[in-house]
Amino acid sequence: MKYLELSNKDKMPALGLGTWKAAPGDVYKAVRTAITLGYTHFDCAHVYGNEKEIGEAFSDAFKAGEAKREDLWITSKLWNNSHRAEQIEPALKVTLENLQLDYLDLYLIHWPVVLKDTSMYPETSTDMVSLSVTPLEETWKGMIAMKENGLAKHIGVSNFSPSKMDDLIAKTGVTPEVNQVEMHLFLQQNELKSYCDTKNIIMTAYAPLGSADRPAVRKAADEPKLFDSEVVKSIAKEKGCSAAQVMLAWAVVRGTTVIPKSVNESRLAENLAAADIELSDAQMKALNDLNKDFRFIKGDFWCMEGSDYTFENLWG
Repeated sequence: MKYLELSNKDKMPALGLGTWKAAPGDVYKAVRTAITLGYTHFDCAHVYGNEKEIGEAFSDAFKAGEAKREDLWITSKLWNNSHRAEQIEPALKVTLENLQLDYLDLYLIHWPVVLKDTSMYPETSTDMVSLSVTPLEETWKGMIAMKENGLAKHIGVSNFSPSKMDDLIAKTGVTPEVNQVEMHLFLQQNELKSYCDTKNIIMTAYAPLGSADRPAVRKAADEPKLFDSEVVKSIAKEKGCSAAQVMLAWAVVRGTTVIPKSVNESRLAENLAAADIELSDAQMKALNDLNKDFRFIKGDFWCMEGSDYTFENLWG
């Protein structure tokens, strides 16, 4: 396994298990299996609705001697309806209780979007709270406090643009340690990666294989398919591995972390092995040339008429 080093020399495993869309009833077994296969990096979030079951899997794995807490890297995320300063510690403590942990290795602001306390997902613009009312600076200061009190060893953001991160840094003096975003061969996020590299911000790729199992309402009929790429298929044949492994290896080789989701044991093993696949400069160039700047998860579900959230100011 390769690792990316944070400023305090802690090491984040380059490949982990994503748990978005891992259904209750499946995720317990997936996490236990992943631990026995050698996974040490687990990506969670309150909004996924499965942290209690994941916590049971961690607890049982620790009791069985399959892993030690200090050997795992566990991430979770603050949801959009808990962005005010006084809400952040209670929200984190709910996550810790669900995961049966004393601390997180990494806690992220899930989206640069604020919802009313009672809303998990907005139905109308009245469920949205303007960033002029609850600014991201306030939320970030609350996250900084979570690192200072030891409930989270590291803090970062998710789905943030350079301008939003610059604003946090300017107003608090504290740089996010990680930015988790959609990132894959068709959305390589090259400008964002260059920015993060200059700030020593680790990037984590979600939806690295295209998230084909996301809700149908968030799919376009004509969207490109990563697994149809002839370049990927050719390199997979050259390397004697799967197309998915080529995509994951590309993410690791370029210096990012990546969190594919699976609940299938053979796929879990295959994904983990991808972290150790080496790609030649020529193969990396061929894969880099596939970029289309195409988002599968556009975030337009936050951009409701009547709110001040727009696609442009979400990503721009």
